[in-house]
Amino acid sequence: MESRRDAIKLALAGTVLVSGASRVEAAGPDPAGDTCKASAPKWPRGIEGQRKADLGDGRFLNPVLAGDYPDPSVLKDGEDYYMTHSSFDAAPGLLIWHSRDLVNWRPLGPALARPLGTVFAVDIAKHGDRYFIYIPFMKAPWSPPLASFANIYVIHAPSMEGPWSDPIDLGIGGLIDPGHVVGEDGHRYLFFNDGKHVRLTPDGLATAGPVETAYEAWRYPDDWITEAWSPEGPKLFRRGAWFYLVNAVGGTSGPATGHMIVVARSRSVNGPWEHCPHNPIVRTRSADELWWSRGHATCVEGPDGRWFMVYHGYENGYQTLGRQTLLEPIEWTPDGWFRAAGGDLSQPLRKPAGLAQTHGMAHSDSFRVTALGRLWSLYASAPDEVARVVVADGQLTLAGKGTGPADSSPLTQQVGDRAYEIEVELELTGEVQGGLLLFFDDRLFLGMGIDGQRMTTYRGGKASYWPEPAPAVRHMHMRISNRDQVVTFYYSLDGKAWTRHAVRTYVSGYNANTVDNLLSLRPALFASGQGKVAFRSFRYRALG
Repeated sequence: MESRRDAIKLALAGTVLVSGASRVEAAGPDPAGDTCKASAPKWPRGIEGQRKADLGDGRFLNPVLAGDYPDPSVLKDGEDYYMTHSSFDAAPGLLIWHSRDLVNWRPLGPALARPLGTVFAVDIAKHGDRYFIYIPFMKAPWSPPLASFANIYVIHAPSMEGPWSDPIDLGIGGLIDPGHVVGEDGHRYLFFNDGKHVRLTPDGLATAGPVETAYEAWRYPDDWITEAWSPEGPKLFRRGAWFYLVNAVGGTSGPATGHMIVVARSRSVNGPWEHCPHNPIVRTRSADELWWSRGHATCVEGPDGRWFMVYHGYENGYQTLGRQTLLEPIEWTPDGWFRAAGGDLSQPLRKPAGLAQTHGMAHSDSFRVTALGRLWSLYASAPDEVARVVVADGQLTLAGKGTGPADSSPLTQQVGDRAYEIEVELELTGEVQGGLLLFFDDRLFLGMGIDGQRMTTYRGGKASYWPEPAPAVRHMHMRISNRDQVVTFYYSLDGKAWTRHAVRTYVSGYNANTVDNLLSLRPALFASGQGKVAFRSFRYRALG
């Protein structure tokens, strides 16, 4: 429930009518906000005004993939680069991205049609002429039976565009973050968190020995401010006579200075491993930096022979966007180690060579063809629930589930702009509530829903104390504006004359450190109850 203070605010504020599609405010611009915006990095604008990294002059400005794309795993395959990320409770999951220059990425499609659990950090590998993704499935309330709280599976395909196999159980429990490597002995291995590894069969689809301890990650001084020790995310590659093991320590969220990248090397995958004298290779050292909690890196050779790290980080002041994908050059030292060479990542860097393709994708959806797994995904849904979503004839019909947004498994999509506006038309059929949200998880969301009798406003993951005095209708247009963490709701009966809700919400606290869940605040459509909701003309617009 909202407090009595909110009721007083509403009584004083009243409602505001906004004519047409433009956004009209009673007050003038905030001088402090203008000052902050003037000093912010300037990104080029792409599809729908979305920010992108490629400056068009041989330079780029991080992030290369804006929005909640954490734990990047990157595969170099000739001139092509493929990348995917932790997809957590999204179904379908594991969206595959393709690039030729490590900066401009286009989505291909999902590799995982029906997740068996919450998907943590994966690893992409190619062996022979087949592609593999090694996946940790974490037990979730919606999961089918799983043997352990963490379970390692693998899927494989003849192409990164699929078709991908069903998940195959490797019978490994209690470990996460697999990292694939072929050893000096020609055998295939998987490394895991906490320094563990296991040998695989030649086909990579089963284990060929016990899980063993392979190494111990570099330890930082005890007085450093971190979230937790948490050695995780091992990514391995071979260069010359050395195997390099890139690891993350310090916890992935929490304090800005916690997460970091450390490196070890060995002439054998079985060790002994020696720690890099330059550790940590990457660490946020001050909360004044633009990118916080930087870690979980994959090292890859660029198209021009230069090497890069691809890793994630939180954007200072915009943790609501989740952990975004960053690109930083590295330089090799005469003693065979490497150092981070990007410096201040709030500044442009020299772009890798390679063909630049159109970056990203439109977030608007006319619902002419299905975009499940590429643009939209169901949150925390059992493997067979995809049938709830039907796309045809310019509308998406979502069958109701649960009693409200929290248990409805809403349809969500990732966005990466600091300011944006979303809009949709919806119509109810049967005993159902439907609406438009900004959704973090089942405990933290905000938005509005209608059930034909009233409108319910949601804030802080629950129904607001004060109901918005909207008419009792079953057909409505809804709009949400998120302008630099200030969220405003609107509704309209005809899509032309808009009523602004009286209370705005400041959402900077809708982030992982509030509810201990590594997700982001993202647009969502929901339907709860026994009926169905038809959604039409979803529109997205970045506000710059």
